[in-house]
Amino acid sequence: MNYPSLPNLSHLSKQLNLQSQLKHEYGSTGIDAVLAKAGNALQTALSELEGLPVDEALARQEPSALVEIQALRPDGPRRLWDAIDPATYAERVEGALLGRFAGCTLGAPVEFWPVDKMAAWAGEIGDAFPPVDYWSEITDRHQLRYNRSRRDAYTRDLMDGVPVDDDVTYTLLGLLILEDHGPDFAVADVGAAWLKYLPMACTAEAVALANLRKGLPAEEVGAIENPYCEWIGADIRADPWGYLAPGWPEKAAELAWRDAYISHRRNGIYGEMFFAAAISAAFAVGDPIEAMEIGLTEIPAECAMAKAVRWALDTASDITDYKVARETVNEHFVGMHPVHTINNACLTIWGLTIGRRDFTKVISETVAMGLDNDCTAATAGSLCGTIVGAAGIPPHWTAPFNNKVLTYMNDRPEFAIDDIVRRFAAQAQRVFGDA
Repeated sequence: MNYPSLPNLSHLSKQLNLQSQLKHEYGSTGIDAVLAKAGNALQTALSELEGLPVDEALARQEPSALVEIQALRPDGPRRLWDAIDPATYAERVEGALLGRFAGCTLGAPVEFWPVDKMAAWAGEIGDAFPPVDYWSEITDRHQLRYNRSRRDAYTRDLMDGVPVDDDVTYTLLGLLILEDHGPDFAVADVGAAWLKYLPMACTAEAVALANLRKGLPAEEVGAIENPYCEWIGADIRADPWGYLAPGWPEKAAELAWRDAYISHRRNGIYGEMFFAAAISAAFAVGDPIEAMEIGLTEIPAECAMAKAVRWALDTASDITDYKVARETVNEHFVGMHPVHTINNACLTIWGLTIGRRDFTKVISETVAMGLDNDCTAATAGSLCGTIVGAAGIPPHWTAPFNNKVLTYMNDRPEFAIDDIVRRFAAQAQRVFGDA
């Protein structure tokens, strides 16, 4: 997938600003007219890009409507559990949650760091790399993330609870959506929940939230001035739907679609549907690859996401560690943004195929691959944790959580982990009860 070669617009913009300041200092006239001309030219180019027609044949392979998506799926099991065994579910969903929290927390302080920078930092502070425990130290330790948790709260000796992150917050928001609106919630209900609980958002979610605050319909806000609609933001919201429809990948994917549609389109939606279905399947199978193969049956067979997932699974035997994984993604997706759904999904898949049921190896290798590595490690940890259960996660990953999770949601600053487990169990029974 080769992207267009862009002129260095950021450099040109910076030079325009600097030159305008210099010419102002030198007493030049006509500066405003030149800058207005540049702004108009950029706006014209943007408008022309937005108006370019899309490939209609490709669009038919990648619909955004649920009925059309389901019509293009390959054959799949659709449902693996007819009922929920409470004891089995409680162990598995606790493992899923703890796995997600651990993967996210390990990756958060080094999010987007280049691989070489992570390795050098580990060497400087005497930590193993890939990491086998939380970082012992981190840079900019006093800086707040999401206006709540200091960066050093993500280190192993100073951690007290799961520190704040959007990957964690959206998982809990999914639970609140079910509690507030029930299993038949609609896209409009997702919008209502966002307005109620979210004080902030990023990229596609920020666009959708801003549009919601303008009073626009929830079904439309994700398609208005949203160039981020295939980025990873929906993907990171997949997990609660897998937890809420365990062993029922079709239902998990459907719930994920209702959530994803508010902010994403096409492959952005498929990322959330795929991982929700895979996590759902992981409750019923013992192997992450089998779970992901089942997840693949819930998205259009010929969409870009499905092709990338198949490629990642087909090449998994050649991906022996984090370095090979990152190099392979860089070569295969030249020019793709580091927050895109597809390239990060491949890294998530390889973290799971490298580590399989070894939880530490799964999140360790995934974080070491870089890109959006708090997101990828959270998802990989979630799926692995679902399979191995809470007992299969080494205690050094979970002991610092002290049974609490911090969020930046309005009026929901803290949750107890044991309470979260109970609440997911209750809502999963509601989903099955409404079948």
